[in-house]
Amino acid sequence: MDREQKAALVEEIAAQLGDAGAIFAVDYRGIGVPEAAELRAKLAEADATFRIVKNRLAKRAAESAGTKELEPLFEGPTALTLVGGDPVTAAKAIADFAREHRAPTYKGGIMDGVALDPEEFKRIARLPGLDALQNQLVGVVSSPISGVARGLGQMLAGLASQLGQIQDQGLVQGESGDEQKAEAEGEPESESDEETSEKESEDE
Repeated sequence: MDREQKAALVEEIAAQLGDAGAIFAVDYRGIGVPEAAELRAKLAEADATFRIVKNRLAKRAAESAGTKELEPLFEGPTALTLVGGDPVTAAKAIADFAREHRAPTYKGGIMDGVALDPEEFKRIARLPGLDALQNQLVGVVSSPISGVARGLGQMLAGLASQLGQIQDQGLVQGESGDEQKAEAEGEPESESDEETSEKESEDE
């Protein structure tokens, strides 16, 4: 494979990494061609693909795709499961296949931008489906930082709402004050006009 072919392959893998909703890296030792075909067929049900990669090229692709969390996983025989559908279905397919064939071995991965270690992967593989995953994902894989970020976002939204209300009230009061000032300034002018009219009548 020449340099141009390698560059094209890196670009292709990077695009797949960027498009995947979840990425599971596994050690595929112990899987033959028939077993790999069987696993690919099961993963296809979750709109997922099973791809054996060369570690050096995969590292370059991960850096290009902004998924540097995967780089430490590219040691030894490595295959990537790139999930475009339900990650729970894909995780269950890998876990069930591994129990039956004692391979592949899960290394690590990413789901929804969050790193997924082997223990978390096992928990996800036990979930019944995507709906349950969404309800339980926070307690399984979310970090405290994400919780703080959400809390700060809610606080800022509340503060913005309160400031908006205060501003609206200030504008209303300002308009009312201007109207009163205009009325007060208008009254003396009216009296002045009346005095002028009376004086003209006396002169006549």
